[in-house]
This record gives sequence, structure tokens and C-alpha cells, in this order.
Amino acid sequence: MPHAPHDIRLASHAKLALEDGTVYCGKSAGAAGEVTGEVVFNTAMTGYQEILTDPSYRGQIVTMTYPEIGNYGVNQADVEHRRPSLSGFVMRESSRIDSNFRSEGSLTEYLRKHAVVAIAGIDTRALVRRIRSLGAMRGVLSTVDLDDDSLVSKAQAAPGLVGRDLACEVMPHERSNWEQSLDEWTKVPTAGNTAGAHVVCLDFGMKWNIPRHFFSRGNRVTVLPGTSTADEVLRLQPDGVFLSNGPGDPEPLHYAQRTIASLLSQVPVFGICLGHQLLSLACGAKTFKLKFGHRGVNQPVLDLETGKVEITTQNHGFAVDEPSLPDCLEITHRNLNDDTIAGVRHREAAAFSVQFHPEAASGPHDSHYLFQRFQQSLLPVEK
Repeated sequence: MPHAPHDIRLASHAKLALEDGTVYCGKSAGAAGEVTGEVVFNTAMTGYQEILTDPSYRGQIVTMTYPEIGNYGVNQADVEHRRPSLSGFVMRESSRIDSNFRSEGSLTEYLRKHAVVAIAGIDTRALVRRIRSLGAMRGVLSTVDLDDDSLVSKAQAAPGLVGRDLACEVMPHERSNWEQSLDEWTKVPTAGNTAGAHVVCLDFGMKWNIPRHFFSRGNRVTVLPGTSTADEVLRLQPDGVFLSNGPGDPEPLHYAQRTIASLLSQVPVFGICLGHQLLSLACGAKTFKLKFGHRGVNQPVLDLETGKVEITTQNHGFAVDEPSLPDCLEITHRNLNDDTIAGVRHREAAAFSVQFHPEAASGPHDSHYLFQRFQQSLLPVEK
């Protein structure tokens, strides 16, 4: 049965202002307050709870392009981190009813519980067209200050993402052991002779479905803060090291680049999203900021080795600069929307990475094979 409609009649006014002076008026659909961040958009039709809890959105106000959000509610099984990390949330319409057999509550209740400032009732099509034309912009989302001039001034004064280490704000502070499997809907192949291998994950803001994949393949999984040194990683005697996704600009994470450079010749390495950018930087490449980024579950990627096209989940605002790519790296995947690098492989070390999210939370499962590819690179474990 659907949950009872939540009362939106008492919702206060809210406004979203961009640094270019554009102001959108709507109603509050979450917690009261005021936040600043880079305004971006995600084209996914579903998966709003995974988006809300993806640490890669730290410092960003996320606009959903699908017109109605919240219709199937929220549940604990779909969270990808301890709590939402994004700055704010923008919707065309916040559903008054949450109807799904897995639903444990409404999206509005969830946003308020986790103090997420949100706005609904604005023309998200116009907002996305502006971002696509002018690029991702700084913005302010407020339910407490409704003065247009004041809001635009705050947006213009807000910090951008370039040069900021946002990973430090979402990564764990201590080592932990991961022991959670994938849900019943996701099946993975058996690990074969690498069952019981030890995978160490360097967590820069890791989505939880990633270690679920490693654990479900029979591995022992240890999670370390992304600030860990190569010595601290190697002390755990890993069979493989994973470089996680995370928020913001990869360039300031010099500590991670040093660690990765030291690990490359000693242990197999696999990186996703920010981890892909950090692996490339550690090898001598450079990165650049995309105009409006890639965020959604329908991004086409070409596997250059097989010639197959994969539909992938993506969430990133930076990319590896192809002219700077060193000889030790070869391109394995390309984004078919803009031809940017979507994957690389080291020519000498057992290391590879992709710019997209094969864990598919949410999204298509076309790229699950990458976990198996990493699994096969792990050293056989003696019985």
C-alpha cells in the first residue's frame, strides 16, 4: 500500500540563485536553511537515494532532470554512505505519495531528517539548459533569505571546486573491515582460485556498493582512509588495492598521488572515477574541469578492446587530459558523448581504471565485468 501523502501545504518558499544573476523561485521540499555549492544536474530517472548519499557530490547542489522525484520512497538498503554529503537538492516536483513494497518512508521526511535543503516547483528544464550553455555555476539555495540581490551576491562569493580537497571531508578517519554483501537482486560470478584474496580499498568517499562487490566475490576487504601511505597499505599485505570514487578536484590530492605511485610496481591496482583520475595523475597525466560534467545512468562508453558499447553510470566534473597522457598509460575506454577518456591501463604494471561506475548503484550492469577483471589479477591464495 502507498504511504499517506505528506503535507506540502505548509512548505515554505525557497529560492535558488546562480552566480550569473538568475533566480528560481519554488517551495521548500526538505530542511530549512541556506547552502552554497556548484549547481549541477543528473539525468537519472531513478536512483535519487543513491545520488543523495553518494559522497562524490560533496560541495554540489544537485538538480534532477526527471520531472517527479520521490514516488517510490526511501529505504535503508539503497544508501551508499552514512548520510547525504551533497549541499542541496533540486526537483521539478516532489512526489506527495511514496508507493513501493521496499519503501520505508518519504523522500521529504528523509531530506528533513538529514538536514538537506531542497527546492521543488521550479522549471528544471530551463535550469539545465542554462547549465549546459554556460557550464556548471556556483549557486545558493535558501529558505531563509529570499532577497534576490542578496542571494546572487552570496552565489558569486561562494567557493568553487577547483583546487579544493573535498575528499578529506567525506573519507573515513580509521581503518575498518567490510563485511556486507550485495543485495539479493545482484548476482556475481564466483571468484575461483582468488577466493579469500585481500583487497585494500583506499577510501576517498567510496560508494558502499563497491566494497559489496569485492566482499560478494569472496574477498577479505579492508577499508583505509584515502590519506594512508604506501607503507601503511603494504603493511596489510594486500593482494590488490582499490582506489575509490570521491568528490571534487583530484589535483590537490598530492598525498594520494604519492601513495599510488609507490604502489604501482608492487600490487595490482584498480580505480573508479576519482580513483581513475588519481591513478592517471600518479603516472604523470593532468586533469581538467569539464564544462558541466557527466552525471547520470545512461552514459555510453566504448570499450576499445572489444568494440562493444556499454551504458554506464557516471558522476564526475573532471576528466583526464588526453594530450598529457604519459606513454606508460593506454586508453581502454572512451565516452561516446564527448570522446573524453573513460578508462586507462598501465602498460607495465598491473593497474587499470575507469571514469564510470561499474558498481551500478543505481544504473545498468553492463560494466560488472571490470570487478571480475580485477579479481583475476589478484594473486592466487594458497589453500
